[in-house]
Amino acid sequence: MEAFENPGLIVLLGYMGSGKSRVGQELAQSLGLPFADLDAYIEQELGMSIPEVFRTRGEVFFRKKEHELLKGLLKSHSPGVLSLGGGTPAYAGNMDLVCRATPNTFYLQHSIPSLVGRLAHERASRPMIAHLADEELPEFIGKHLFDRVPYYARATHILPCDGKAPGELVKAIREKLV
Repeated sequence: MEAFENPGLIVLLGYMGSGKSRVGQELAQSLGLPFADLDAYIEQELGMSIPEVFRTRGEVFFRKKEHELLKGLLKSHSPGVLSLGGGTPAYAGNMDLVCRATPNTFYLQHSIPSLVGRLAHERASRPMIAHLADEELPEFIGKHLFDRVPYYARATHILPCDGKAPGELVKAIREKLV
């Protein structure tokens, strides 16, 4: 049997707007575990928002910091629930680190129409898509998913999420925990 570095850790991944933070918070609460959102942790550690980091320091700096901070969280050896940023698994060998850390990895999978519906109303707060017209959103999401799904698919569990409430997803995750 493979020895995991942090088997008590539960990691949620998926595209932006897939519900990783909301489901993660509810899951952590239901299990009595701490919750960490990698993006929020990065913002706290750097003292600026992620859009600010991208604007002032660039994506390469952000991805290096993201990798370094993720590594620290994965090696903490404390049980908990961690939600990753949408792009985290696709950079710097991060998905390899996640897969070595815990058997409890969950890809919150949504279809393109589902993601469009979830993101359309919050576009203003999402710098990556704020500039897109409604008709551009499906193609943008589709391209990103095409690039990222090979990383997301390495999760131990793939949870189809279209039309499911956070509580249903929490229940499904709890049933699959190792």
